[in-house]
Amino acid sequence: MRNSLKMLFVGLLSIIIIACVASPGTESTGEFLDSSTTTAKVKATLVNQLGRTGLAVQVKTFKDEVQLSGFVATPGLKQRAGIIAANVDGVRTVRNDIIVRP
Repeated sequence: MRNSLKMLFVGLLSIIIIACVASPGTESTGEFLDSSTTTAKVKATLVNQLGRTGLAVQVKTFKDEVQLSGFVATPGLKQRAGIIAANVDGVRTVRNDIIVRP
């Protein structure tokens, strides 16, 4: 009986460990939480500094790389959004895919 319980415990523990390991194309649980925090920081900073224009910019983060997308009215706003995102703590690189649409 004890051996069966030990085997069950070891099996469950193995499943939990395997579930938390990231494959090369995904993030681990900790990385995902870090990316979510970085996304929230960047979005809040954009809204704080750009006002309503910041709401039109979508932010996605994967392993400390931030991708900006959406539409803005001028090339200056696009550039400014990229600079703002790059200056947020935790951002390694910024991919600025914002489209300028007057």
